[in-house]
Amino acid sequence: MAKILLAVSSHDVLGDTGNRTGYSVSEAAHPYHVFTSAGHEVDFVSVRGGEPPAVVFDGEEDDPQVVAFLTDAEIQAKLAATRPAAQVRSDGYAAIFYAGGHGAMWDFPASPDLARLAVEIYERGGVVSAVCHGPAALVDLRLSNGSYLVDGRRVSSFTNEEEQSLGLVEVMPFLLEDRLKERGARHTKAANYVAHTENDRRVITGQNPASAGLVAELVVAEIKQVGGDQPR
Repeated sequence: MAKILLAVSSHDVLGDTGNRTGYSVSEAAHPYHVFTSAGHEVDFVSVRGGEPPAVVFDGEEDDPQVVAFLTDAEIQAKLAATRPAAQVRSDGYAAIFYAGGHGAMWDFPASPDLARLAVEIYERGGVVSAVCHGPAALVDLRLSNGSYLVDGRRVSSFTNEEEQSLGLVEVMPFLLEDRLKERGARHTKAANYVAHTENDRRVITGQNPASAGLVAELVVAEIKQVGGDQPR
């Protein structure tokens, strides 16, 4: 059994629209199911700590894994008291997974402690993973040698076209696909809302909500490949 950190956004305001945002429940629920079904332990972390703002998108209300996630008393108790990233030590974690949701675009890149956790896990030989807007956590993430983690790596994320389809290009603080490319990532993508993932040297990313469970499966496979409890 390995331990995995699942990071969710604490940001709840969608730019200047007046609308609420937060973390995508499906993008946490599906990976949580994959991780725990494989026998791994999952701990939640957020930027500010406490209960994170949650978003369930249209059509997901009847998703069995979303329903199970939202009605599981143990999971909800953990979420109600997430630890702030500043108080979390990376020791013992084999992987970190950054869930998406538009909130991540604001607080993930601005959190040095979320970045610290990923760098420490990665440089111990662990896995850094993210889906949809979760890769916002990677745009300013530098390794101890000063290089960007994503530089030269194949990376996927929510795309410019997908953002355009939601009418949110002007609302976002930046376009995630463009920023990753600016950091040297070899960004890849499929058609809008089609599942797509990348796994490049222990950096595992996915394009959109449909990719969340697939990213988690790749994380599980990577952990298994290197011996389960002990990351590389």
